[in-house]
Amino acid sequence: MLRIGFFIPEFPGQTHIFLWRERQALAELGIEADLISTRLPPRAIASHSWAAEAQARTRYLTPLRGEGLGIVAEFLRSGPRGWARGLGAAFTAETAGGARGRARMLGLLAMGARLKRIARENGWSHIHVHSCADSANIAMFAERLGGPGYSLTLHGPTLEGYGPNQPQKWRHARFATIISRLLAGVVERELAGSRPDIINIAPMGVDLDQIRRSAPWQPPAPNEPLRIFSCGRLNAVKGHDHLLETLRLLRDQGIEARLEIAGEDEQGGTGYRKYLEGLIAEKDLTDAVTLLGAVSEARVREGLENAHVFALASLNEGIAVAIMEAMAMEMPVVVTDVGGNHELITSGRDAILVPPEQPEAMAREIAGLVADPDYARRLAQASRARVAADFHHRRSAEAVADGLARSLPEAARALGRAPA
Repeated sequence: MLRIGFFIPEFPGQTHIFLWRERQALAELGIEADLISTRLPPRAIASHSWAAEAQARTRYLTPLRGEGLGIVAEFLRSGPRGWARGLGAAFTAETAGGARGRARMLGLLAMGARLKRIARENGWSHIHVHSCADSANIAMFAERLGGPGYSLTLHGPTLEGYGPNQPQKWRHARFATIISRLLAGVVERELAGSRPDIINIAPMGVDLDQIRRSAPWQPPAPNEPLRIFSCGRLNAVKGHDHLLETLRLLRDQGIEARLEIAGEDEQGGTGYRKYLEGLIAEKDLTDAVTLLGAVSEARVREGLENAHVFALASLNEGIAVAIMEAMAMEMPVVVTDVGGNHELITSGRDAILVPPEQPEAMAREIAGLVADPDYARRLAQASRARVAADFHHRRSAEAVADGLARSLPEAARALGRAPA
């Protein structure tokens, strides 16, 4: 079996369920993906039922725990050619600016030496990086120092959101996977002279064997509150403030709507959550909104099963797994037309797209579903079929396996393909 490093920053986080599934799918394809991460996430967002197992299986680059001498030894082991390539990359890398930015890049070079040592000790022939931020820099430095080759997955919603030094990160990668055609176009325009020859477009996906309803979707019964469910980390980009305004508008129309939001902020509850709690109070929605925090996938599915509508008011997305999971649960879905969401949804056929930052439009569409339950039921019935056709969880694993087989002779042999 081919053995690779599977590099995910701050793993396991609240949005990482699809990566856990992808790793399992890689194993089914004959690829053993050993987990490596930068550091543990805040405890408050490591909420999945599999989080303890994932942490036990993951090697963390920080804290160092007395391994500084090992980093120095691995750097020396790289030899003059490795030193020249590693230091050259660190001193020519784009940074946020100034001496501090350069010093930080040299710190990432040291982490690259540590990653190289871990890869050598574990017999990894390759490292796949599920990020284009600092983790990609670390893998690039490991490769420059003489370690294994690496590849990238670009999740979005933007390229620039992953920080500087993108040309260098992409130039030395063996291949890349990109989750949407929209983002692939961005890479083509902005990194045309630096991107690797092999790029596979493959969205993240969901495991349809795990995500299914126990009973058919039903509209609200007479005099029953409209239950809306949303899922997304508590961050301004997810547009939860606009969703709260949508709820306020529905209630002002006489629709007794209630909202649950699954997700937590990156600080474990001390960041953007505080702003949303203030906004909920300001809009007099305290009795109508529940912020669930970071919850398990089982709790998310329970929320989807019990809801009448799934809504997400994001300002930008790659293609949201949360939307795929809601559609896989065969329910009406109303989300914003941002990023690659239109690659998943044909509006009015399998879900509904509305313009971002227009809560009036979202409220109008949700009210329309309440008024026309037959239309809502048609959307619900079509939604799972759309996900099953193109957004199953094995697709991204197959894209990684294809990139390995096309760029690494030993991978091609291990996977039973003719070397490229």
